[in-house]
Amino acid sequence: MKPTFTFHVIPYLPERLSPLRELAFNLHWTWHPAAIALLRRLDEELWEATDHNPAALLGRLNPSRLDEVLADEGFLVEMKRVHGELKRYLTKNEHHTKTGSHGRLTVAYFSAEFGITDCLPIYSGGLGILAGDYLKSASDLHVPLVGVGLFYQQGYFRQYLNSDGWQLESYRENEVVNLPLELVLDDHQEPLTVPVPIEDREVNVRVWRTQIGRIPLYLLDTNNLSNDPRDRNITAQLYGGDREVRLHQEMVLGIGGIRTLTKLGILPTCLHMNEGHSAFACLELISLLMKDHGLGFEEASGVVSSTSLFTTHTSVPAGIDVFEPALLQKAFTPYLRSTGISLEGLLEMGKNKKNNPNEGFNMAVFALRMADQCNAVSNLHRSISQSMFSPLWPEVPLVDVPIQGITNGVHIPSWISNDMAGLYDRYLGPRWAEDPDSTKTWVKVEKIPDTELWRTHERRRERLVDFCRRRLRSQLERRGASTQEIQGTAEILNPEVLTIGFARRFATYKRGDLLFQDPERLTAVLTQRDRPIQVIFAGKAHPLDRDGKQVIRSIIHFIQDQKLRHHLVFIEDYDINVARYLVQGVDVWLNTPRRPMEACGTSGMKAAANGALNLSVLDGWWCEVCGTDVGWTIGRGEEYGDHEYQNQVESRSIYDLLENAIAPLFYDRGRDNIPRGWVARMKSSLRSLCARFNTHRMLEDYVGLFYLPSAKRWENLCSNGFSGARDFQSWKSRVTRGWSQLNILSVEPQLKIPMTVGEELEVNVRVVLGKITPEDVSVDLYYGPLDSQANFVDRSTIRLAHVRAEKQERHLFSGTIPCEESGKFGFRVRVLPAHPLLTNPYSLGLILWS
Repeated sequence: MKPTFTFHVIPYLPERLSPLRELAFNLHWTWHPAAIALLRRLDEELWEATDHNPAALLGRLNPSRLDEVLADEGFLVEMKRVHGELKRYLTKNEHHTKTGSHGRLTVAYFSAEFGITDCLPIYSGGLGILAGDYLKSASDLHVPLVGVGLFYQQGYFRQYLNSDGWQLESYRENEVVNLPLELVLDDHQEPLTVPVPIEDREVNVRVWRTQIGRIPLYLLDTNNLSNDPRDRNITAQLYGGDREVRLHQEMVLGIGGIRTLTKLGILPTCLHMNEGHSAFACLELISLLMKDHGLGFEEASGVVSSTSLFTTHTSVPAGIDVFEPALLQKAFTPYLRSTGISLEGLLEMGKNKKNNPNEGFNMAVFALRMADQCNAVSNLHRSISQSMFSPLWPEVPLVDVPIQGITNGVHIPSWISNDMAGLYDRYLGPRWAEDPDSTKTWVKVEKIPDTELWRTHERRRERLVDFCRRRLRSQLERRGASTQEIQGTAEILNPEVLTIGFARRFATYKRGDLLFQDPERLTAVLTQRDRPIQVIFAGKAHPLDRDGKQVIRSIIHFIQDQKLRHHLVFIEDYDINVARYLVQGVDVWLNTPRRPMEACGTSGMKAAANGALNLSVLDGWWCEVCGTDVGWTIGRGEEYGDHEYQNQVESRSIYDLLENAIAPLFYDRGRDNIPRGWVARMKSSLRSLCARFNTHRMLEDYVGLFYLPSAKRWENLCSNGFSGARDFQSWKSRVTRGWSQLNILSVEPQLKIPMTVGEELEVNVRVVLGKITPEDVSVDLYYGPLDSQANFVDRSTIRLAHVRAEKQERHLFSGTIPCEESGKFGFRVRVLPAHPLLTNPYSLGLILWS
């Protein structure tokens, strides 16, 4: 039986304690230790029991405890101070970004998951954690950005293992009334509802808001009583359900997200899609511009593509959502009728090869066709992405495929321990958290006394060991283990032993079992009498990934070996809280992906910010690390066809490094028991890595490379009633129609044999342009050194100057190639369309080579 009426009960707070509500409902507290300490003081046991959820904590506080707090003048003074800090933070107008004031800039940042804090479990792994860190840096740097995501009623699964080590999943309902979220209301103080057409019906989407410092994050929720029961479950689980549910989720995120922003009066000057899940936002934005401003599809599409950015995070096609055309036909037909876009046109935009009826609808390909700007998340990942998506630009050389590279980072204040933060405050200065990408700041780590840095790190290792013992005891009690086993957890791990952490999603390419290739050798390495080593594992496999689950099971079986029970542990239900303890307490962070499948990886960056050293395969971000004094590398970046052989080679490399380099350095102590050589590496790692691999630097890269140029293009396209958009589309149509008339008549190098260093090679090029003007094109010299097979080793481009018009629509262009070094060189002539508003010169599919 269901009730006739429902009502919500909100926490009661006396007026004098009202600042606690503002502190609880702004997630600014998640990266400010003083705020966390204040909330913890209310009830430490309840703080832990609620997964560090201040909204639930306030709702469950005993009235007698509130009376005690009201009588505690020390608490009230601290509350006033912490609340004052939040107020000052929110009202401070200083811009920290190196790009200065942002003018007419509004970024809409779409992501399927956001990992901000453990009490808001709407994330699964790296993609969501990155998105959460990104919003925090946007808040710190005053970037005008809004986040858009989904509120999942059950979120991602909770992991537990049976006695055989097999992963099982459970789902916990997220009680939204006890989360730091607020329902968005319309002008009539009614819940804001956004209709999203799916199949033959409209799904009514509610909107929740949470505040991350200065940044609002809007979360869309279909669990609305007015919806059909099947639609209420669209946003039930993150990455749950079948393909149809996933498609519906992505329609709610993209279409519903833009409709939500529109109702809130927000029109973004840059649409940023964090992975392809939200690509339908482009479609809805095009539809909006057509309806509200009278633009045609091509005109509106030109505005959206010129101001949209797609960030790809996957290195393999299997990681991309691909939908059967029949699913799109069923879900989209009514929606498309209202937009004037044909189903066939939509399907073609999601195919690598057009007019291929057997190809599915690829969300990444669709995002690439809809957005003229794209970036990968590390330098190596850029190369991988260029290769993976090169079929979209068949005439473009691989190195010129228009995908940029911006390496990910982490929000350092969110991940370092309070102990390290205090150390940085004393020796780096109080502004280190506001300006973590300053190399001048991190050079000051040399001022930290070795003893103080090491003792601080040892305290964190002790707390990590204590945390693991408590978690292991809880795990064993849940499984019904014997009293002896449960009591034995008090002696598992040693707070003075070299501690290695391995925690991540258990996809098979991450090779969580690489360490166990040779069990006898591993046992010998871990159990050396004078140089023992212990390893802490954590991580989840996707519920449908049986191979990933088998990796976890194999690790559990190794752990049960009596010789290794005190050297290996697996912590269940990996989440932000577990990750925080690990990165703050381990000595070494182990990373073993199969190169080149790790797009970036950021867990090692978090560990490095806490003074841990990395032991990693040369993949993702670790390829960009300079110097050998910041950690250790497994192999030299080799890629193998035989994976079994690769596992053997690289596991032996790990054993050798642990036995002959890492353990000896860790246990080489002086009279004061300080490992001076190890501490020197810690300082080198902090100095070299923290200033580069953080989200402040990352966000400033996005602002300078993408956001500000997008805002400028938006202004030019939309001025004077979108006349710029109409003119731009007219230009594209004219150039496209006339491109077939182009012809490179002659290429005339003024070549001496041989050329000498310091000379310049003049090149004259005659081109027939037809009805296209010289201003419509860029005629380029594409040149560089050649290998023995006459292939370009590297390349540069020089735009030729238009010299004069000649008879019969011919035009002369001229330029020079500098001969700066000796060797074998070559060049070609390339013609591309050119326009001040053309973001990506390859987007029209027009290119002419000599």
